[in-house]
Amino acid sequence: MGADLIEKTERYGRMLSSALDIVQRTPQESASWSSAADECIQMAQAYLSDGEDFHEKGDYVNSLAAFSYGHGWLDAGVRFGLFLVPEDTDLFTV
Repeated sequence: MGADLIEKTERYGRMLSSALDIVQRTPQESASWSSAADECIQMAQAYLSDGEDFHEKGDYVNSLAAFSYGHGWLDAGVRFGLFLVPEDTDLFTV
């Protein structure tokens, strides 16, 4: 197992955890948009947990994938306007 994979996995885990800490739900007029925001957060949290479990087992490939998928859920939520994030962050593609 390469040190680069382990470092990248741990970095992506930190990025997902930080992203979860900073996203703020935007006020939603529609219940379906509010539900979508909830689902994005729940999925990101579930992928963070899965990634941590894989990491503990030494399964860095699946850990990295889980962290990446979790971040993707949040990033999509930001792009769709479900979340507000600080303008100075580099955690999202906005």
